[in-house]
Amino acid sequence: MEENGGYATLGFLNQNVLKVPSVEWKTKTPFASIRRIVQDERFFFKVKPGLWALLSRKDKLPPNIFPTASVPKQEREVFNHSYYQGLLVEIGKLKKYETFVPSQDKNKRFLEKTLGEISSQTDFYEFGYDHIVRRAKTVDVCWFNVRKMPNTLFEVEHSTDIQNSLLKFVELQDYNTNFFIVADRARKNEYASKLSFDAFTPIKSRVQFLDYDKVSEWHTKTFEIVNVENNLIF
Repeated sequence: MEENGGYATLGFLNQNVLKVPSVEWKTKTPFASIRRIVQDERFFFKVKPGLWALLSRKDKLPPNIFPTASVPKQEREVFNHSYYQGLLVEIGKLKKYETFVPSQDKNKRFLEKTLGEISSQTDFYEFGYDHIVRRAKTVDVCWFNVRKMPNTLFEVEHSTDIQNSLLKFVELQDYNTNFFIVADRARKNEYASKLSFDAFTPIKSRVQFLDYDKVSEWHTKTFEIVNVENNLIF
C-alpha cells in the first residue's frame, strides 16, 4: 500500500500482496486475512467502500482519494462518481468485456489514473440506429460482449435524478441488455418509486439496484476469483 501511494482497493491488494517476494502466507484463506488486516485501526482506515489507506499517510493523500473539507462539495461528488465508475470498468475488464465510459468522463480521476486510461474502448461501437447509439454513449459505464453488442449498462446516481437514467434504459429496451442503477443504499426507495411509473413497465423486470457496498464487494470478489483461476493448472 505504501508503494501505491498510501492507499489501495481490496481488489488491488488481492492481486498484488501475494506476489511480494520472500513473503510466505501460512494460511489457506489469504484474502480473508487481507480483509482482516486492513481493518486494524492502528495502521489503516477506510476511505470509502472497497478503498483503504494507511493512517500514517492520511494527511498526505491526494484530494481525489481523500478530499478534505476545503474541497467543494460538487468536486467531492465528482470524485465519488468516477470512483464507482472505475470499479465497474475494472470488473468488466476482469470479466472479459470491452468497457466504455462517456467522452466527457474520460479525463476524470480513478485513483492514480483517468477513466480513459483504464477503459478498454476509445470508440463506441455503432451497434444500432444513430439516435439509440447517441443515447447509449451517455451511459456511465457500458460493457460490450465479443459481438460488439451492449451486454450490461450502469448508471451511477450519486446525486442526480434516477428517472433520467431509467429513461435511457427505456430507449435500449429492444436489446438483450442488463440494466443497473448504482447508488447509495439510502436511495433504494427513491429508485423503487421511480421504477413503478407506468412509463418504465417495459423494463421493470430488467433493471437492478446495486448499492455502493455491493459494487465494492463485487470488485473485490472478482479479483479474488481471477487470482485463484490464474493459479490453477488445467
